[in-house]
Amino acid sequence: MPKYEVYFKSSAEKELYRLDSKLIKLVLSKIELLSFNPRGKGAIKLKGNVSYRYRIGDYRIIYEIDEIRKIVTVFRIRHRKDVYRGF
Repeated sequence: MPKYEVYFKSSAEKELYRLDSKLIKLVLSKIELLSFNPRGKGAIKLKGNVSYRYRIGDYRIIYEIDEIRKIVTVFRIRHRKDVYRGF
């Protein structure tokens, strides 16, 4: 049973569904893993920020963890060249 609930910002949800179907399945499977352990293998804390990133090939998932409420909020799902712009 997952320890954390995962929520998507509406912008992240839109970014997800712009990806091709194979990549969507891969991203959703990785996000499901975050619900069990958001600081697991592959999760890296961003410097000077409270956010974390998770790498999936050339794409990145940017998310934050609320330990008190046990919530993972996904903010961005973008290609690595775009994900940090304006962040």
